Amino acid sequence: MRRLLIRTASAAGLLVLLVVLGVVAKAWFDSRLPDSYSAMDYGQVDDGGGPPHDHSHNLVSIETLHGPRTKPDFRTTLVAKQAEVELASGRAVSAWTFNGQVPGPELRVHQGDVVEVTLVNEDIDDGVTIHWHGVDVPNAEDGVAGVTQDAVMPGERYTYRFRADQLGTFWYHSHQVSSKQVKRGLYGAFVIEPRTKAKGLDLAVVAHDFSGRAAMGSHDGVERRRVGARNDVRLRLVNTNSSPERFYVTSPFRVLAIDGTDLNGPTPIQDQMLVLGGGARYDVGFRMPQQSVRVGIARSPTALLLDAGGGETPAAEEPDVDFDPLGYGRPKPTLLATTSDFDRTFRMDIGKRIGFVKGRPGNHWAINGKLFPDTPMYMVRRGDLVKMRITNSSGKVHPMHLHGHHLLVLSRDGKKNTGSPWWVDTLDVFDGEEYEVAFRADNPGLWMDHCHNLPHARDGLTMHVAYEGLTTPFRLGDGPHNHPE
Repeated sequence: MRRLLIRTASAAGLLVLLVVLGVVAKAWFDSRLPDSYSAMDYGQVDDGGGPPHDHSHNLVSIETLHGPRTKPDFRTTLVAKQAEVELASGRAVSAWTFNGQVPGPELRVHQGDVVEVTLVNEDIDDGVTIHWHGVDVPNAEDGVAGVTQDAVMPGERYTYRFRADQLGTFWYHSHQVSSKQVKRGLYGAFVIEPRTKAKGLDLAVVAHDFSGRAAMGSHDGVERRRVGARNDVRLRLVNTNSSPERFYVTSPFRVLAIDGTDLNGPTPIQDQMLVLGGGARYDVGFRMPQQSVRVGIARSPTALLLDAGGGETPAAEEPDVDFDPLGYGRPKPTLLATTSDFDRTFRMDIGKRIGFVKGRPGNHWAINGKLFPDTPMYMVRRGDLVKMRITNSSGKVHPMHLHGHHLLVLSRDGKKNTGSPWWVDTLDVFDGEEYEVAFRADNPGLWMDHCHNLPHARDGLTMHVAYEGLTTPFRLGDGPHNHPE
């Protein structure tokens, strides 16, 4: 009898083990992605409490959502190629470049210009695209491999066209294998100016990390510029890194704009650190004093020294207080508010979960408890007012970036924004934080919504916002050579 019980228990244990192994094997098998697949085939469809999306009518391809075909006001060509570039310190960097330089050429256009940029891939084997980060272009011009276009392979070219309706500081970068290509140098500043340019110094300052060495543009030490006293200075700070970058300014200044949107009634501040999340931009302004002004990157010797020709060089004293946009500036009416009648409300709970992603076991990023590719597909209709609650319990900071739209920050941790309307396209969400944000669905397409810590996106922290009635003809995967992250 005892032997029978032992045998029964052993058989039961073996059966349980086989069941567990079967469940694990199925989870592994289901997590693998095919050689070619559509972004529309995956994701947990979420209607956000609005009317369910309708599949009964003919779907329209996002290829039709292109920019104007009129004669361009601004035209240029960007050639993606490998090159060895030299930083100001003399350090050589084996880089992937636009037009042989890192950063790529700074593009400045006027508001209202029709912009035409032709991308040529000389020798980037993985293929390349150009995404216009923060510019709410028509969907077909968004530059996401496998979603809005195919990656441009060596020897190929592709032309982007859009009207520069916005005003402010943006940047461009490849969105093909972007976790690797942006790091290697495929990025540049993109500025949309008013037709009447303000007097004084207007300078884009592009921060990037070259294997642990911070740089502003191609300067990995101190860059000196002569600026006359009492001149107005506007610095357009751009963080191209995946992690937050911390800037300081040794002069009273105002934060003029965030993510390409001017703030209302910005007031002077000083001795405050500016913390820019991955992909974010801050414009700061001040009147040049008699003494020099140092604009530096925290915990780094890298700095821009503006020299008025008088006074001593300021010490690199780093503030211990961080600037907080919540409550900064003066309020003004907006179309969206906490009291708006929203058509759809979504939640985005960022955490971690043990499982498989693309066949790889681990403790992976999860959204609403789901692992990629079963992350949300937020469905909207054109004209919807949309609210989203974002929470983060993952232990890490995530700069969340929605393509094609700007988000209005309504509240953080339950505290409403009482200052200037705070619009973002890339929002740093720290561990333990909760944000309420809103946007108007006024730019039809299939849009990526992902963490701009690009290795996080590569590892599954990505999803999409999709407009009803649209589809994409492009495919992701090894077969079509399209890997946006």
